[in-house]
Amino acid sequence: MADVVSKIHPTAIIERGAELEADVEVGAYAVIGANVQIGAGTRIGPHAVIAGHTRIGKDNKIFQFASIGGEPQDKKYAGEPTLLELGDRNTIREFCTFNVGTVQDAGATRLGNDNWMMAYVHLAHDCQIGNNTIFANNSQLAGHVHVDDYAILGGFTAVHQFCRIGSHSITSIGTVVLQDIPPFVTASGNTAAPYGINSEGLKRRSFSVDTIMRIKRAYKVLYKSGLGLDDAKREIIAMTLECPQLQMLVDFLSVSTRGIIR
Repeated sequence: MADVVSKIHPTAIIERGAELEADVEVGAYAVIGANVQIGAGTRIGPHAVIAGHTRIGKDNKIFQFASIGGEPQDKKYAGEPTLLELGDRNTIREFCTFNVGTVQDAGATRLGNDNWMMAYVHLAHDCQIGNNTIFANNSQLAGHVHVDDYAILGGFTAVHQFCRIGSHSITSIGTVVLQDIPPFVTASGNTAAPYGINSEGLKRRSFSVDTIMRIKRAYKVLYKSGLGLDDAKREIIAMTLECPQLQMLVDFLSVSTRGIIR
């Protein structure tokens, strides 16, 4: 018990019912709600508030003044016991605001593993975030947004509700996203438009030169060939025989409901 006490500042408030592993650190004046679960090795900074039905995995770093697990900013929310689920090894910087889900969707907002969330990032209700993403300062997601693995959002990126952002894509600063961004694509502008593929990111993730060239060709089929979306998709399906990595692009186009950026 002495070890547990030494890692929780005496001014922190841990409500009865909260479940914290023995080595969780909690800073001064932090507040941990009654329905919160926090895994081993996680650090909660000073003045952070962890509320709601929130489950936090192992080895996360949640910095000062973050607000995690608050009620959704949705007028339909009526106090249902919806969830916020965070995986392992995430970094969540100052003033981030992550809300629980709603019963109108999955009932949970989810953040996977190894994500880097810079200051003032907002994850609205029912957002589903994968692994190894980077959200730069002031990235703002409306409700029901899906972001796949290794996506990068530039500072002040704003994403409309129900949009999807594909794996290995990247946005520039101040991008306004009103439609889906396919995997591998670089997006910029208000409103977002495609500007080639995220070649540098793919190189850093050990995609081969040949694979990157084939992804570029698929991008040209999608955006430069003049083909309609269905015809472009058929051509890209054929290209997956020599480049299996393009299957994630095919799968993305198959589930897109808002249409892709143009």
